[in-house]
Amino acid sequence: MLRFTANLSLLFTEYPWPERFRAASRHGFQAVEIQFPYHLPAERILAALQENDLQLVLFNVDAGTLLQGGEGLAAVPEKRDAFRAAVEQALAYAEILKPEAVNVLPGRCPDGERLPEYLYTFKQNLAYAAGLFAPLGVKTVFEAVNSRDMPGFIIDTGQAMLDTLAEIGMPLLGLQYDIYHMTMMGEDCALFLQQHQDKILHIQFADCPGRGQPGTGQTDFDGLFRQIAASDYRGWVGAEYKPSGLTAASLDWFRAADTLRF
Repeated sequence: MLRFTANLSLLFTEYPWPERFRAASRHGFQAVEIQFPYHLPAERILAALQENDLQLVLFNVDAGTLLQGGEGLAAVPEKRDAFRAAVEQALAYAEILKPEAVNVLPGRCPDGERLPEYLYTFKQNLAYAAGLFAPLGVKTVFEAVNSRDMPGFIIDTGQAMLDTLAEIGMPLLGLQYDIYHMTMMGEDCALFLQQHQDKILHIQFADCPGRGQPGTGQTDFDGLFRQIAASDYRGWVGAEYKPSGLTAASLDWFRAADTLRF
């Protein structure tokens, strides 16, 4: 049985933030995720979740100016203190909101000669974060992001994720697998999901190219959703796409999945 979340940072953005929770619930979602929730007090988010009978599954540790073209925080040697402060902030939110997982974005390295240093720093910081979230029962995940949309992203393939995970090897640490990003990198998502489902703690998706809803690109979501549903994966599958119009009009895939009862 597939369990879908609506990423409220990209879906239902036609509504003010408090109303996005209501819209997600009204359209049949039982869970949501938020990229960066820190512009809202955790108590306000909790109230919106409770009022709409929703679960918050995932959010990210703050990544500084990553989405605006910056390096992020998690891999930059000179930003260790800023990263640890961001983890403390996320920890405070996690204590109140009790998500299933918190995502640590690796970030960019603008100078290729410093890539080994950035990777080393990221692994240390990732282990630090996982060690703090684990006592809460909260999983820590990290993801590969395609280096076409984000040039210089330090982890941009499935294999790089696997190598990093194997090197750290901590409990409650796993992969966030993003079908859009890995399709952009030319990877066989169906094969990766089949071979490494035991290491994946969260899945996200958008169609490719364009990062729109299923049906706007070339990805075989019917096949992928069937495969995930038939596998031993028991995590959530997050809709993290950019609707081509109003969000409600982009949910044919969701209604079809419910009809087919994957």
